[in-house]
Amino acid sequence: MRVAYLGPDGTFTSEAARRAVPGAEGEPLATIPDVVEAVRTGRAPLGIVPIENSIEGSVNLTLDELAFGPVGVSIRGEVTLPIAMHLLVRHGTTLDAVRVVRSQPHALAQCRGWLGRHLPAAERQAATSTAAAAREVAAGDGSVAALGPAVAGERYGLAVLARDVQDHGGNTTRFVLLGTAMAMPTGADKTSLVVFFGEDRPGLLLRVLDEFALRGVNLTKIESRPTKQSLGEYAILIDCAGHVCDARVGEALRSVHRHAAELRVLGSYPRADGLVSVPAAADSDEAYRRAADWYADLLAAVDSPP
Repeated sequence: MRVAYLGPDGTFTSEAARRAVPGAEGEPLATIPDVVEAVRTGRAPLGIVPIENSIEGSVNLTLDELAFGPVGVSIRGEVTLPIAMHLLVRHGTTLDAVRVVRSQPHALAQCRGWLGRHLPAAERQAATSTAAAAREVAAGDGSVAALGPAVAGERYGLAVLARDVQDHGGNTTRFVLLGTAMAMPTGADKTSLVVFFGEDRPGLLLRVLDEFALRGVNLTKIESRPTKQSLGEYAILIDCAGHVCDARVGEALRSVHRHAAELRVLGSYPRADGLVSVPAAADSDEAYRRAADWYADLLAAVDSPP
């Protein structure tokens, strides 16, 4: 099995790939869109990309690739990884010699406060990944530092000048495993979807959310993203507990589909935390089956057309 990931080797994403698919052969790619496209076109059977960080929130590039890009790729798993960000430099470099700090934009943002206190005059430069920044520092003149994991420093022969420089404890990133099909239900699942409203109407968002609430489906995340079509036009991204194969989730999705201009399901997949969502008796699959049987019997009592 081969897994494409945001490279080069030494990124947090490479570690997430090893945890998500132990023993798989990793294929490092330069950017998040490259990983998504490799899976979409079949060049790689699986891919893994970051989607959310506990400090900086969603990774918008990943969301936009999945929500607005061509269909053909699905989320089929997730893994969460504790993030320890370190300041990596060439051996012998001191803090007062650092003129530039380079890393992936989310990594720079996660360390904004520390950089402001300790390196206020240093220029911040974006790199495609934390490991790419470390590789560039190794080839530099010593005035550039990278923010990244310790493994990236080891991989490229750098020293750790300062440890744990992220602004908040408990820094964690969620990564999603991509494939061309959704995973089978496990009982501890999550479904991600995007709702495109089209024509704006009063109460439309409430009606969409009510479809889940009425069926006892818990929403674990709700956020909006601009559709890229016109100013003020947004799509709503939702994570809900449960799998598309669950009767209550399926009925909620069918009802949301009636209200929306477009409904895109990004995937159903096992939750990283393993939390099982236990529905109320009235929302169980068995209750839905009994209701369907009752309704079928009811229709059988209606006269047939002559």
